[in-house]
Amino acid sequence: MQPLTERFNQQVYKIAVSLIRQFDERVSGIDGMLKLTLGEPDFNTPEHVKEAGRQAITENFSHYSGMAGLTDVREAAAYYLKERYGLSYHPQKEILVTVGATEAISAALLSMLEAGDKVLLPAPIYPGYEPVITLAGAEAVYMDTTNNGFVLSPEVLETTLQEQGDKVKAVILNYPSNPTGVTYNREEVQALAEVLKKYPVFVISDEVYSELSYEQTHVSIAEFIPEQTILINGLSKSHAMTGWRIGFIFAPESLTAQIIKVHQYLVTAASTISQKAAVEALTAGLLDAAVMKEEYRKRRDFVYDEMSQLGFEVAKPAGAFYLFAKIPAGYLQDSMAFCVDLAEKNKLAVIPGVAFGIEGEGYVRVSYAAEMASLKEAMTRLAAYMANTK
Repeated sequence: MQPLTERFNQQVYKIAVSLIRQFDERVSGIDGMLKLTLGEPDFNTPEHVKEAGRQAITENFSHYSGMAGLTDVREAAAYYLKERYGLSYHPQKEILVTVGATEAISAALLSMLEAGDKVLLPAPIYPGYEPVITLAGAEAVYMDTTNNGFVLSPEVLETTLQEQGDKVKAVILNYPSNPTGVTYNREEVQALAEVLKKYPVFVISDEVYSELSYEQTHVSIAEFIPEQTILINGLSKSHAMTGWRIGFIFAPESLTAQIIKVHQYLVTAASTISQKAAVEALTAGLLDAAVMKEEYRKRRDFVYDEMSQLGFEVAKPAGAFYLFAKIPAGYLQDSMAFCVDLAEKNKLAVIPGVAFGIEGEGYVRVSYAAEMASLKEAMTRLAAYMANTK
C-alpha cells in the first residue's frame, strides 16, 4: 500500500519552510546568541489600541464578523488610506479584512492562478510569495535588480513581460522592500505603472511597510493603475501588531468579489476582537507609526555607518527595517556558510541573503528592529568577527 506521506498534493513536496525560519531555529539554541533575524518590531502595540481590544472583550465582541470584516473597520481602513495616501476605496465593496498581510497574499494568488501561469517578481524578494505560487501549480519568474540598486526598472519589467508572453498572470511588487529596505519614488512608481497598464496582468502590491518610509512619502501604484492593482497592507509593521493578525486587501469591486470566495474558505473571517482594536489603530492611531519610524531611522543610520566602515557594500535603506549588505571580498561568500560561521564564532545571527533567492547570494540581511543597545553590541561582535576571520 502506498504510504500516506506520499499521497499529499505533489506541489507540497516542492516547497519548504523558509530559510529565514530554518536559520533562525538553527542558531536559537546557541547560548548567548544575539539575533537580528526576524522582521518583528521590538515596540509594543500602542496602549490606546490595546485598550480598544480589552474593551471589545468586555463588550463580548467574540462572535464571527462577516466574511469581509466588520463595517466599522472597513470604513476606518478606507479613511486611513484616503488620509495617508490619497486613495479611495468603497468600504463595503472594495475592502477585505484578512488574517494579516500573509493571508491576503495567499487569498489573492490562489484566486487568480492556474497551472502553467507565471508570476513576475523583482529579486531579491521576501520568500513568502513563491510557495503559494507553487501550490497553485504556477511558476515564479524573477527579475534581477542587483545591478540597479535593487530597484526594478521599467525596461527590465517590459522586457520580461514580452519574453514571458501570455502566460504572465500577475506581477508582485513589495516596497519598501523586504529584504533590502529600498523603496520607489513617485517617478519610478509611475514609470512601472505605464508599462503594466499595457498588459492584462494583475498587480499585487504588498505595501505593508508603507508607514516606514523615511525620506519621502510613500506612493502606491494603486494611484496610477487602480483597476489592475490588488493593494495589500496591514497593521503588523505600522502599529507593532504582528500578533493581532490584521491585514487588508484593497481592490476594485469586480476583483474583490472573486477574492472573497477564497478568503472565506481559508479563514472564514479575521478575529473580531482584533478588528475592533484595528478601528482604533486606523483612526485615533493614524500617526502612531511616526515615533517608531523616527527611532528606526536612527538605528538604520547607526547600523549603515558601522557596516559600511567594516567594508560591507550596502544600498542605504529608504524604508522598512532591514539592511541588505554585500559580504566583503576575502570572507566566505556563501551567505549561509558566512552566517553560520558568524553565529558559531561570535554569537551574532543575521539572515543569509540566499534566503531571498539566488540573486541574494553573497549578501546578508540585518534586521534593525531591535533596541539601540542590542544593535551596538551586535556591531561590536560583527567587528570582532571581521577582524579575526580574514
